[in-house]
Parts: sequence; C-alpha cells; structure tokens
Amino acid sequence: MASPASSKKVVFAALAGNGLIAAIKFAAAAFTGSSAMLSEAVHSVVDTGNQALILYGMKRAARPADEAHPFGYGMELYFWTFVVAILIFAVGAGVSVYEGVEKIRHPHAVTNVYINYIVLGLALVFELAVWWIAVVEFRKVKGELSIFEAVRRSKDPALFTVLFEDTAAVLGLIIAFVGIYLGQLLDMPILDGVASVAIGAILALTAAFLAFECKGLLIGEAARNPVIDGIRDIVRATPGIIAVNELLTMHLGPTDILLNLSIDFADDLDAVQVEGAISGLEIRIKNAHPEVTRVFIEAQAWTAHQKSQQAAATTDDAPTTD
Repeated sequence: MASPASSKKVVFAALAGNGLIAAIKFAAAAFTGSSAMLSEAVHSVVDTGNQALILYGMKRAARPADEAHPFGYGMELYFWTFVVAILIFAVGAGVSVYEGVEKIRHPHAVTNVYINYIVLGLALVFELAVWWIAVVEFRKVKGELSIFEAVRRSKDPALFTVLFEDTAAVLGLIIAFVGIYLGQLLDMPILDGVASVAIGAILALTAAFLAFECKGLLIGEAARNPVIDGIRDIVRATPGIIAVNELLTMHLGPTDILLNLSIDFADDLDAVQVEGAISGLEIRIKNAHPEVTRVFIEAQAWTAHQKSQQAAATTDDAPTTD
C-alpha cells in the first residue's frame, strides 16, 4: 500500500511538470494557430488544476477525527478525486472536442509548424519523466498484479489518478504530433482538428474510468482479500473463539480501514476473559495490519446472530405501504 509521502511525491512532480508544460503549449498554440496544440495546452492546465485539487484533498483528509466526523475526514480525498474526474471530462475533453470540431469545420493551415514539433518534443520529455515517477511508485505497491488489476484494487486515488492522467497526456502528445505532421505532409489542415477530437476522446475515457473507480471508493469498499484473510486467521487462532459470525471492513481512506467483527466465544469464558480476549485480539490485528485503525468487536452467539440476520432479512422483504 502506498504511503502518503510517496503519493505526495508523485502529485508534486506532476504539478510542477504540468504547470511548466501548460505555459509552453499555450505560447506555441498562440504563435502557430494549432488546434491540437491548444487542446494539449488546455489538457495541461486541467491536469495542473487537478493535481492542486488532489493535494488539497490529501490535506483535508489528514485532519483528525472530531465530534462532527468521528471516523475522520479520510474520504474527502475520494470526493476531490471524483471532482478531478468531472473536470477532466467537462473541461479537458469538452474544450478539446469543441476546438477540434471548429477546426474541422473551418480548417486553416498551421503556421511555424516546427515550433509545434519542438514544443511537443519538450513536453513529451517532461511528461515521460513525471509518468515514470508515477510508474515507479505504483510498481512498489502493485506486486505481481497487472497495472490494470492493481488500479482496480487500489484504495489510493492520488497515485492512480496521476498515473492515468500522465498516460493520457503522453498519448495526447503523440496524437497531436501525428495530426500536425500528417496535416502538413498531406496538406490537410483538417487533420489537426481530428487530432484534437481524438485527444478529447482519450480524456473522456480517462475521466470515465477515474469516475467509476472513485464512485466505488465513495460508496465504501471493503479491504483487500489478503487483509481480510489475515484478520480471519488471527481471530480463528485466538483461544476461546468458536466462530466468526461476521467480518465487515470498509476503507475510510487509503490507509484507514474500519473493522467490525461479530464473534461467538466459548460458553465457559466469563466476562473478564471475554474482555481480555477482545483486547488482545484488537492489539494483534492492529499490529499485523496497521492500516486497520478502528476495530469494533461484538460478542454474540452464532445462533443469536443467525436469528438477527433472519429478522433483518424478513424486515427488508416485507411489503411497504404508503
């Protein structure tokens, strides 16, 4: 699991890189009149703003719990990352497609085309550097999983958002270069607009994927299977425990997991022994899995637990009347 420090490192690198790239791209777009270059400039501005929002979300999420929010503010990071996905779609993709369509409707040749090539080349170097930093940090946490599967299981949106933004940025730069080059080679300035629309499509797909991932985190996702299995093994290895009635987990942040346990203890244990077993169990779980920050354990007989589950199911299935 990525540490907050490594996630911040990636975000700060992306913020610095995209801010510099955006200024260069806008200057080139104004000088040459390239629609694809303007789309790329807007793309970089959106990325820069997104990284600032992620840093803001990380700062807000780090606030300690209080009376109004007893479980802390960790999920604010998920909210601001969802806002980032909306901005990528609405601003980045929207402006790129609009500019591309306008260029297709009213094509005009790109002037001083070699300036675009130089700027795109420099931007590609910067973007690849930032992208590589994100890849290196992500490799530390993905283990044997593929990148796609690791993103699906990741609970740290700051890290995978920058990774996918930078991947989209690299692809966008390549498309912009190809569109401008083919437009010049074939004397078809319309291809500059086509490249801009293609960049917008990439941004829209990136935004949709990020929004989908953030939605799951906002709703509340369980801990990964290795964490759940590890907790279950610790509970089962504890003397005096007959069965685990229920084990529920939810991520309140990338490294903040809420755990609820319902356990059936042996009938021959007295209240003091049960309390001791619960205290020891909580300590062992937190030592083995530091990301589990809150543990709530309920002592309940298996039969009583089953009856309460059946009663809840009956209540849920009962017809309602207006």
